Amino acid sequence: MKNYLSIEDIDSLPNWIKEARSLKRNPNADKALGTNKTIGLLFFNNSLRTRLSTQKAAMNLGMEVMVMNFGNEGWALEYGGGTIMDQGTSEHIKEAAQVISQYCDIIAIRAFASLTDKVKDEAEEVLNGFKQYASVPIVNMESSTGHPLQALADAITLAEHNTKDRPKVVLSWAPHPKALPHAVANSFVQMMQLQDAEFVITHPEGYELDPKITKDATIEYDQKKAFENADFVYAKNWSSYSHYGMVLNQDTDWMITKDKLGDAKFMHCLPVRRNVIVEDSVLDSKQSLVIEEANNRTYAAQLVLKKILENLE
Repeated sequence: MKNYLSIEDIDSLPNWIKEARSLKRNPNADKALGTNKTIGLLFFNNSLRTRLSTQKAAMNLGMEVMVMNFGNEGWALEYGGGTIMDQGTSEHIKEAAQVISQYCDIIAIRAFASLTDKVKDEAEEVLNGFKQYASVPIVNMESSTGHPLQALADAITLAEHNTKDRPKVVLSWAPHPKALPHAVANSFVQMMQLQDAEFVITHPEGYELDPKITKDATIEYDQKKAFENADFVYAKNWSSYSHYGMVLNQDTDWMITKDKLGDAKFMHCLPVRRNVIVEDSVLDSKQSLVIEEANNRTYAAQLVLKKILENLE
C-alpha cells in the first residue's frame, strides 16, 4: 500500500480487522519495522485522539515522530498553479511537500473542511497537494471529506462487540451548536458498505449526506423507527450538504437518550458534547463504547503504518 487516503484503500476489511486485533494483543511485535524511519505529523487543525494515537502507533513500530502544527508554526501555504504570491501565503505546496519528504519516510496530514466552498473542500487541496508533490507515502488523519483512520477503528470496535451474523447498525445525526464537517459520517458510511450488516442512516430532512457516498443506503427520517432492534447506534453531527455548511436544525429531540437507545451499544468518535449529542446516562453506561473506540485508534493507525512500512522495504 502506497498511501492511505480513504477507507476505500482497504483491500479486505475483514482481513484488516483481524490483523489489527492481532496487533492489539502484541503491539510491539513489529518494533524493528520502523527502526530508522521517521513519520511527520502535520496538523492544520486541532487534535487529541488522532495526534496521540498516531504518535503511539508509530512508536509501537519503532519510528521516530516529528509533529508540526501549521496553524501557528508553519508558513501559510499556497496551493494554486501559476499563482502570483503577493498576498497572505508565504510558501507553495510544491516546495513544502518536497522538502518535508526529505525529512520523513511517511507524511500524515490533518486538514478539515472550510464548510464555505463545497468545490474547494471536495478538491482536498491540502491532502491532494501533498499526494501530488511529496515523494513519500501520505496518510489521511482527517480531511475535508473523510476520516479513514476513525472508520477503521470503528470497524475494529464493531467486530469486537458484535454477536450476530448480521447486526443492525444505525448512524444517527444529533444536534450540535456549531456547523460540523461530513468527514466522519462519510467514512463511517463507506466502511459500513464493506460490511455484512443492516445499515440505516437517520437524520432530519435536509441533512442528507453526499449521495455519491451514501449511494443506495437506507435513509430513515424517523429516528425512533430507525432505532428499532438496533445493535449499535453511532451518533454524529454534520452540517447540511445540499445547503453546504449550514445548520438547518438544532432539534434537541434528536439527542441520544437511554430510552431511545434500548439495548444497543453506543458509539461516537469523540470529542462529544454531553447532554447535547448524548445524555450522561448513555455515555456513563456499560453500553457506551466510546473509550474503547478511542483506544482502537492506535491499532487502526498502527496497521496502516505497518502496511506502508512493509511496502517501503
